[in-house]
Amino acid sequence: MERIDNKQNVTNWGKYPVVKTNFHITSNIAKIREIIEESTSIIARGNGRSYGDNSLNKENILSTLKLNKFISFDREKGIFECESGVILSDILDTIVPEGFFLPVTPGTKLITVGGAIGSDVHGKNNHSEGCFGDYVLDFTIITETGEIKKCSPEENSELFWNTIGGMGLTGVIISARFTLKKIQTAYIKQRILKADNLNEIFSYFDESEDWTYSVAWIDCLQKGPKIGKSILMIGEHANLTDLPTKWKAHPLKPKKKNKLNVPFDFPSFVLNTFTVKAFNFLYYFKQRKKIENTVVDYDTFFYPLDAILNWNRIYGKKGFIQYQFIIPKEVGREGMTEILKTIAESGQGSFLAVLKLYKKGNPNAHNSFPIDGYSLALDFKIHKKLPFLVKKLDEIVEHYGGRIYLAKDAMSKKSLINYIKVPETGKFNSVQHERIENYI
Repeated sequence: MERIDNKQNVTNWGKYPVVKTNFHITSNIAKIREIIEESTSIIARGNGRSYGDNSLNKENILSTLKLNKFISFDREKGIFECESGVILSDILDTIVPEGFFLPVTPGTKLITVGGAIGSDVHGKNNHSEGCFGDYVLDFTIITETGEIKKCSPEENSELFWNTIGGMGLTGVIISARFTLKKIQTAYIKQRILKADNLNEIFSYFDESEDWTYSVAWIDCLQKGPKIGKSILMIGEHANLTDLPTKWKAHPLKPKKKNKLNVPFDFPSFVLNTFTVKAFNFLYYFKQRKKIENTVVDYDTFFYPLDAILNWNRIYGKKGFIQYQFIIPKEVGREGMTEILKTIAESGQGSFLAVLKLYKKGNPNAHNSFPIDGYSLALDFKIHKKLPFLVKKLDEIVEHYGGRIYLAKDAMSKKSLINYIKVPETGKFNSVQHERIENYI
């Protein structure tokens, strides 16, 4: 067991904000209970890959990274059980060669299982297969009194559903059991479609709803008739017959690739309107055809940014925020047009801008982010003008009846993030909840 009681600076992937706190890390359950019982305010934290301040606490942070053991893998039923600090990449390394995949995965595989449950993460298949919480069979959690409870839709069901998407406010998850998806290969059959504007990309989304996976990169600095210029990527798990001959010998073991590394924080002037425009131009025109069909390994399709170590350094020492919102589908085109115009006029463009289609899922998962609508996620470097842009974006999102994703929020107003319902937060609190008074 290790325990660090001296105050230290801690931040998440966006490097904003930074808090000075007592940081605890241990795999000893008795010690975890003791730390919880002795704390007046505390939050659990996994691998620190969330963008916002939802897993930061000014008094105590309890890291789950030592809770990193596999418990069981039922290959007949496709059920996996592990401790909450296990990282998705380690699970994938084990299950993919056995012909299984995660039922839902976000855009990085470097998050923990506990974080996936607390954020009820969604992926490129939300419109077709829901959120991670839809596949959780049960979990074990330590509450604020130090009591250990097993929770499922049938046992301690209220605590179960409050914890799914509950941002760690109900306790510290110790372990979890969830179902997997059966696959034939480790590859994705992908179709890429170039859209000239927002109307065309929305039409593509409508036409592609039957595909399991869909996601679009969007150029958020375009104006006029080119606003919303984008590239849609849709996909299905490839069968053995879909693979070229050279991959058929080892269909579940794609060749490992070398990773790039960003070795230092970029100077703040590197990311500006001109460099973002240049990146967007090159990214859009790297594909010459209007429609292209390919087969790619799952890392290329699901986790392109994980191939670049320390990519958050691109935004400089001050860091960045990711602003992710969702607005109802019926006002999607109108709302997205207004949002994109506002961003283009501000000059604070994001070269990582991701548009996705969502559907409201299980009504019991009342803390889950998705509704029937479109979501846009954008990265903005920390800048003195950024709070003014966020305020404008918040006003537009609120006007169209939208909401902000709590796992990424670091600046938005209370009314956009108060959809979460956790009856008694008690001592489990984060900077996010301190920042917005009277949160519940």
